[in-house]
Amino acid sequence: MKHIHIIPFLLLIVACQSQSKRVDQVDGKVEREQITVVTKVPGKIEKILVQEGDIVQAGDTLAILDIPEVDAKEEQALGALESAEAQYNMAVKGATAGQLVQLQAKVDGLKEQYDFAQKSIDRLNNLLKDSLISQQKYDETYAKYQGAKNQYLAAQAEIAEVKSGTRYEQQVMALGQKDRAKGAVSEVRVAAREKFVVAPQQMTIETINLKIGELALAGYPIFNGYLNESTYFRFTIPENKIGKVKKGATIAIQVPYLDNKIIQGKVVSLKTLSSYANIATAYPDYDQQQTLFEIKVLPVDPQVGQDLLTRTTVKLTLD
Repeated sequence: MKHIHIIPFLLLIVACQSQSKRVDQVDGKVEREQITVVTKVPGKIEKILVQEGDIVQAGDTLAILDIPEVDAKEEQALGALESAEAQYNMAVKGATAGQLVQLQAKVDGLKEQYDFAQKSIDRLNNLLKDSLISQQKYDETYAKYQGAKNQYLAAQAEIAEVKSGTRYEQQVMALGQKDRAKGAVSEVRVAAREKFVVAPQQMTIETINLKIGELALAGYPIFNGYLNESTYFRFTIPENKIGKVKKGATIAIQVPYLDNKIIQGKVVSLKTLSSYANIATAYPDYDQQQTLFEIKVLPVDPQVGQDLLTRTTVKLTLD
């Protein structure tokens, strides 16, 4: 009978010791900040240059998109820019040498017509005084004289304007069209650079959400990953134990999957948890009425933290 009473007593002692151990030692997780790489313009996946698990550096090309619309718009923008530059150059420089020759020939021809009309009207003046011609005949010749004179004066004004260049307002307008065309070309070239999906920071590729040939809409997350230099440890501690952890304190973190290797960490934040889903401990043992706190711990040696696997379990012993 004594043996029957001793065995439950021993089991009770072991159970109490085990419970005490669970309370004093808290499970946590190795965490890293997550990052998502999205597209800015829609396009089909032409190439994927990385694999899941790869570590990439900032600026590395992760994928190439096929965006035929961008190529077509670039050709249109370049054509518009070429035309606008020609218009601006013509507005600034005025007529070409060949155009000046043509205009001068036009002026010379009209000058000959004007001189002939001037001589004709002078002769008819004398004949009209002597009543040798009718007034109707004189009026018809005078009208031709005025027409020749006006055409000659208009040609002189035209060649003078060409030689002096176009109006300032026209030059400003041509310059504005040229600048607008340049802006369109720059916009298209910016869009063309979006064909190359690059890593914004050093990161580890966790998941690739599309395959070659699939369509990536604007804002679609093609890659998900972790920032390699953002490793931290996260623990969930009830309020009756939170007094054992102080912000800024250096504590020892045990890593079971590395044969219980000890890593030194620094407590950087303590915050209240409002959601059960955020609990880091796999099998929490605490009073449901207690408030839970999340403890964030950074490894003292960042290089040691980079070598740890994300979401693995770590342990914190509370003194």
